[in-house]
Amino acid sequence: MTTIIAGILMLGILVFIHELGHFIVAKLCGVKVLKFSLGFGPRLASHRRGETEYQICAIPLGGYVQMLGEGSGDQGEQVELSAEEKSRSFAAQSVAKRLAIVLAGPVMNLLLPLLILPISFMVGVQLPTYLDQPACVGYVVPESNAAAGGFLAGDCVIAVNQQTVANWNEANISFISHAGKNLIFQVDRDGKELQLEIPVDNDSLQGMQALGLLPRQAARIGGLAPDMPAALAGLQEGDLILQIADYPISSWYDLKGIIQKIGNKVVPVQLERAGKLLTVELTPKQRDGDGEYLLGIAPAYSSELKRFGFFDALQEGSKRTWELIKLTVVFVQKLFSGSVSTKNIGGPITVIQIAGQAAQTDLAAILSVLAFISIQLGILNLLPIPILDGGHILFYVIELIIRRPVSIRAREMAQQVGMAMLLMLMVLAFYNDIIRLWG
Repeated sequence: MTTIIAGILMLGILVFIHELGHFIVAKLCGVKVLKFSLGFGPRLASHRRGETEYQICAIPLGGYVQMLGEGSGDQGEQVELSAEEKSRSFAAQSVAKRLAIVLAGPVMNLLLPLLILPISFMVGVQLPTYLDQPACVGYVVPESNAAAGGFLAGDCVIAVNQQTVANWNEANISFISHAGKNLIFQVDRDGKELQLEIPVDNDSLQGMQALGLLPRQAARIGGLAPDMPAALAGLQEGDLILQIADYPISSWYDLKGIIQKIGNKVVPVQLERAGKLLTVELTPKQRDGDGEYLLGIAPAYSSELKRFGFFDALQEGSKRTWELIKLTVVFVQKLFSGSVSTKNIGGPITVIQIAGQAAQTDLAAILSVLAFISIQLGILNLLPIPILDGGHILFYVIELIIRRPVSIRAREMAQQVGMAMLLMLMVLAFYNDIIRLWG
């Protein structure tokens, strides 16, 4: 319930920002605003100030700004205008003003990250350290796409489809732009450059790890299970395992295979603790059921809290905003071209889940998720689909070009098509949400 409430509140903030854009520009253009509504359906609360009624409605999946001469939004009624009021109606404004009013909502959503992301960078963001490191493979998951493509532990990716990548983060980002295509990797293997190709399906958008490539990870202990060999032998969190018996340990991924080879024998374990070398003895324990031998340890995931000064935070926030906009635009292009599966579309349930989970972490995570969803909301509303802001923008651009309004008949037909498209998109999004929820 906490997740749902937090998610709805965060979604409400984004809707408020969107509608605030329409509201502010309408006021600046001299248009009379009758209602500013968050949500649809039955009214829960309202307050009139000046000529505008501000209200909150029961269905928190959107909102609207009703301007003079327009329908009420939730009841479809028309407002009768006197001759004196017509000059303040939305329809009486020039094309440029109408275009600016409609465009203001999505633009506000796209500008919001420029305000909140710098705050998250100043507060401090927790990032895995491997993202800024070269894209060198620590482990290849057996029977994965990467294994089938010939990847080996130790390979370092230097380019994806001829696009040079300097680290794991850039490699992951490059996957979006190449969605639906075979991935051709330029790899450095022991100083020699070679090419590996991996055929991927439309759903491979989750980065290198989705292909079965995991980053290098030291064999450092992050957790100990009680009454298991490691804890009983005196191992501690933070210990770095260097060798077990005669087997040197270079990464966490070496441990499982070596432990299975050892079985239930008593073996020495060499480790480093606070700069000192230690040796302890232990015996792996066999698990009931599958017979696998275990030490009872969990890895220490290396991450770093990064804080930035004011100007550096502005720069990082702007960079991240542009990165998210670019990735979202490319994703939408790939979606409509069929290069990306429609299974990747999420609806309000997914949005509320993501937002709600972030709301239970820290301020930086909340602001990052707000920025991410805000950009998606802004770009979605810019799509040239009638009923959405982008559809209205398209009509006004056409009006500027042909110097006369698009005919009422043409607009009505386009809106019917747009409504059908939007309903199908909503049904698909809710279907995917439910499948993910039950899955």
